Amino acid sequence: MPPLTEDVGVRRLVVLREGRDLCAGCVCSEGRESDGDKLVNGHGAEHNVVGSSDKKFLTLPTILTLSRVAAVPVLLAAFYSQETWATTATATIFVLAAVTDWLDGYLARKMGSSSEFGAFLDPVADKLMVATTLVLLCTRPPLAALAKFGPWLLPLPAIAIIGREITMSALREWAASQGKDVRKAVAVNGLGKWKTAAQMMALTLLLAGRDGGGGVALGVTGVSLLYVSAGLALWSLVVYIRSLWKRIA
Repeated sequence: MPPLTEDVGVRRLVVLREGRDLCAGCVCSEGRESDGDKLVNGHGAEHNVVGSSDKKFLTLPTILTLSRVAAVPVLLAAFYSQETWATTATATIFVLAAVTDWLDGYLARKMGSSSEFGAFLDPVADKLMVATTLVLLCTRPPLAALAKFGPWLLPLPAIAIIGREITMSALREWAASQGKDVRKAVAVNGLGKWKTAAQMMALTLLLAGRDGGGGVALGVTGVSLLYVSAGLALWSLVVYIRSLWKRIA
């Protein structure tokens, strides 16, 4: 083996140092990426990585959604209260819940703070509030609206709406396990939004006029809108099932 010259030794030392620096850079890079927090681009700007480990669990939209769940027992207590302000309080609680339903979705999009937990909790809170209100109204229906008809007038659309929501929840849960293409078949459409709007207005009117203070007109309008909502609910269910059938058949 020939003896090493000074130039050869220097070159090998440089190569060894470059290799060591390269390995150190790789380790640092892997450490930063494994943290899942930030990556730095070529211009030195930092970007949050999707799925960051420090992403907040309780964001403002999620807190608003949780407030709707917490409002259910408050609504129940106000509905059966014998105080003079009970009717106004019950209607106000429901309206505030409806407003937060819109607001949490708006803030989640505006702030970029959507989360899997929030996406799961939002429809649960909505269905819980609506189902509770329907059951409460069936136990103590607005007398002015039902005087000329019968006790079946509110339970009929209530069963249709609650049954539709249970069916849609089961369909969406099943579709979620079948892949993206099947999930698209049960994505919220315009018909479902019209159903929700009619439903919220109907329940607000029925809660506000349940003591007869709003007169017959208020009760009849509320019941009519509730039947419109029930019809849209069943129609949208048929549309969802047909769309789902086309994708799996």
